[in-house]
Amino acid sequence: MSTENEGAAVPSEAKPPTGPWPDSAPASASGAQTPDAPPAPAAPPPPEFAPTAAPGPAGATEQTTRIPAYPEAGHGSSVGGWGQPPYGGGDPWGASAVPAPKRRNGGLIAAVLAAALVAGGIGGGIGFWAAGESDSASTTVSATGDAGALNRKPTSVAGIAQKALPSVVTIEAQGAGGDGGTGTGFIYDKQGHILTNNHVVASAAGGGKLTATFSNGKKYDAEVVGHAQGYDVAVIKLKNASGAPLNPLPLGKSSNVQVGDATIAIGAPFGLSGTVTTGIISAKDRPVASSDGGGTSASYMSALQTDASINPGNSGGPLMDAGGNVIGINSAIQSAGNGGLGGESGQSGSIGLGFAIPIDQAKRVAEDLIKTGKPVYPQIGVQVGMRDTGDGATIAQTGNNGSEAVTPNGPAGKAGLKPGDTITKLDDTVIDSGPTLISEIWQHKPGDQVTLTYKRGGKEHTTQVTLGQRTGDK
Repeated sequence: MSTENEGAAVPSEAKPPTGPWPDSAPASASGAQTPDAPPAPAAPPPPEFAPTAAPGPAGATEQTTRIPAYPEAGHGSSVGGWGQPPYGGGDPWGASAVPAPKRRNGGLIAAVLAAALVAGGIGGGIGFWAAGESDSASTTVSATGDAGALNRKPTSVAGIAQKALPSVVTIEAQGAGGDGGTGTGFIYDKQGHILTNNHVVASAAGGGKLTATFSNGKKYDAEVVGHAQGYDVAVIKLKNASGAPLNPLPLGKSSNVQVGDATIAIGAPFGLSGTVTTGIISAKDRPVASSDGGGTSASYMSALQTDASINPGNSGGPLMDAGGNVIGINSAIQSAGNGGLGGESGQSGSIGLGFAIPIDQAKRVAEDLIKTGKPVYPQIGVQVGMRDTGDGATIAQTGNNGSEAVTPNGPAGKAGLKPGDTITKLDDTVIDSGPTLISEIWQHKPGDQVTLTYKRGGKEHTTQVTLGQRTGDK
């Protein structure tokens, strides 16, 4: 079955891919609580840093975008690492995160936390016994207490996190049928708009319940202002923002990002709100087609790839640069193998392959959603095959349901493109597949003029195309 490929539109017929892209499928190129344990022997209390379980709605199902598998050509992963700190001051950019299992695995969570608490108690007991045996032989060395030595400058990770965390919220969405999950969002403006992923709030968009919880613990009811399934971007707004700390995070320019730049990700992985992780930009302009596994059409992005630890629940949270500016919205991860924590598929943790929607694109989409409640997609008006061949995006001979593969009088039609033509470049970007073409088109806005390079009969041609538009999701 073929799906319409308009140059920037996600067709309603498209299904989230779970394996290699089918050769014949054209698509729009628009783009348990644990049992009570017997009392433990008396021991000193656990340390203050013992982990606690994050609250969450019973039975909530985490909505996490997964990248469908399709051939590697043009979509190979870049390996990111970290050498010496590139920014002055000697700030160590290492951070460790202990991913917790999904919230509904209550028994496993309780067991893990109990082990941590017991270990703390035993450690305290041993320390007390050793001190009692030889009070005069202590070899303990006390720290000087020099706070300046910690180097918590405003430009350090700690400084950036301290400033950003009050503007990041944990979102809980519940549909009318009880389905839903958690995700992350961040303050977009002083009117109470919050930017997040479509797949985080989609379940509540049709009359469900939506809440946003700030880092100070205060929870507010919210509503969906608009959502764009194709872009995987959504805007929500607090219903009563009185008293809420509406301090928008500064938006950077994703177009200025370079591979190797430092990154900071903030979110609520597995419900653990306020989690901060760091990494670098591992790659730019990574074509990504993703879905939440819920039977909806795929979303497309020309993503920023990062090795900062991103897990289920980070979706919708900010990806920031070393200056504390938002450069992307964390949206998708590549999972390794089958199965995650608790043996459930699709919920494995971070393997260092996270993908964020560039903020330049997300900002444009957010403004459209705030103004009209609907997304606007640029398009070229063709339907292309979605198999990742590495040779380009080939216009189908026949469109969906017998329609024409090149829209009559559409942008591509006016520029002279025909069925069977293979688009190999958009401006200076190499096009190796249908998903790449959609991702690149959606980086633009309607009315932009682009140069398409295509092959016909073994010969290469170029043509200028002025992008058209489509309003709303199909």
